[in-house]
Amino acid sequence: MSTEPLPFRRVEQALDLIRGVCMVVASIALVVLIVAFGWLVFGRYALNATPTWVEQLALLLICWIAFLGAAVGVRDDTHIGVLLFRDMAPMPVRKVLMIAVDVMLAAFGAVMLLAGLELAAFGWDTMLPMLDVPESIRTLAITSLGGLMLLFSGTCALLRILRFRSWTPDEFLNDDIKDA
Repeated sequence: MSTEPLPFRRVEQALDLIRGVCMVVASIALVVLIVAFGWLVFGRYALNATPTWVEQLALLLICWIAFLGAAVGVRDDTHIGVLLFRDMAPMPVRKVLMIAVDVMLAAFGAVMLLAGLELAAFGWDTMLPMLDVPESIRTLAITSLGGLMLLFSGTCALLRILRFRSWTPDEFLNDDIKDA
C-alpha cells in the first residue's frame, strides 16, 4: 500500500481515468478509420463507386487520434525531451528542472487551449466538405489537447512541488513519481 496522502492518490486516480478515456476515444477513432478505409477500398474496387467522404473523415479522425495520443504522452511523461543535461544535474537541480518542464508544458497547453477556442469559434460556420459537420470539430482536437496538457502538466507540477522535499533519488532516476 502506498504511503502517499489520500488526496494525492485521488488526484492521480482521476488523471489516470481521464487518460484512460482519451485512450479509449483514440482507439475507437482508429477502429472507425480502419473500417472507413476498408469501405473505401471495397467501394472503389468491388462496387466501382469510390466513397469520397472517407478522405475527409480520415483527416478528422487522424487529428483526434494524434492529439489525444499526445495528451496521453504528456500524462505518461513520455513526451519529447532532452534528458542529458537534466540527468547530469545534481538532485536538487534535477527536481527544479522537472518542475520547470511541467510548468512550461502547462503554459504551452494553455496557449493551445486559448488559440484553439478562438480557432474553433472562427470556423464554426464553415462546414467540412462531404461530411456536413462544422470545421471546428477538427479544431476542437487541438483545443482538447491544450486543455489536457494544461490539466496533466499543471497538476503534475503542483504535485511535484508539494512532494519536493520527500522525493528520493530513486524516484527521480526512474522519472516515475506517479507510482511512488
